[in-house]
Amino acid sequence: MSLTQSARAGIRDALGVVKLIAGLVLLVALSWEIIAGDHVHVSRTYLAIQFVVCLVFLCDFFVRWAAAERPGRFFWRNLPFLLLSVPYLNILAWSGVGMTHDWGVLVGLIPLLRAFLAMVIIVRWLVSENRMRRLFFAYIFTVVIFTYISGLVFYDYEVLVNPKLHGFGNALWWAWMNVTTVGAEIFPVTAVGKVFCVLLPSLGMMFFPIFTTYVLQEYTHKKGE
Repeated sequence: MSLTQSARAGIRDALGVVKLIAGLVLLVALSWEIIAGDHVHVSRTYLAIQFVVCLVFLCDFFVRWAAAERPGRFFWRNLPFLLLSVPYLNILAWSGVGMTHDWGVLVGLIPLLRAFLAMVIIVRWLVSENRMRRLFFAYIFTVVIFTYISGLVFYDYEVLVNPKLHGFGNALWWAWMNVTTVGAEIFPVTAVGKVFCVLLPSLGMMFFPIFTTYVLQEYTHKKGE
């Protein structure tokens, strides 16, 4: 029996809330793993949490696939979400592949990207007044989350080798200074740190045209009223 449009919408909204909660749990777990971890090994607690969150994402995909009006089209259009939901870090751990903590953090970011996409969709759904406003708030959310994650990754990679980095607060300050294109006196010494040092200002510069367009649209709308 095929589902009605209202039933599909109800399933989509309910799963959206579940994905949002799962994404927040994964972000908190990653934060704890990096800030309170030893920067050498990936803890079993974090592996367990990531596995459960990935199962939630996989269940979300298969439930929505089963409820889709056109399953074939849904599968191919959402295949990237399926690939991002696979618990690669757990699979590597179970297979006995020797992997350093540095690579473990990068692989662990894959399902976090899936969670991030779910959060962006929720933000755009909450702010549904007009297209420009949705884009503006979704981009602000993107900047905030990406900057925070960049601070986490920068701290994890640089804390043991960068003498100018003292604590996670310094790493977070470094990330915010770079995303605002101001820059910081803490210079990365690892390859991953240098990559984020380029990505953050690029993301920050992309924000300005969106911000000015949003302000201009709001001003024009109020002036027209």
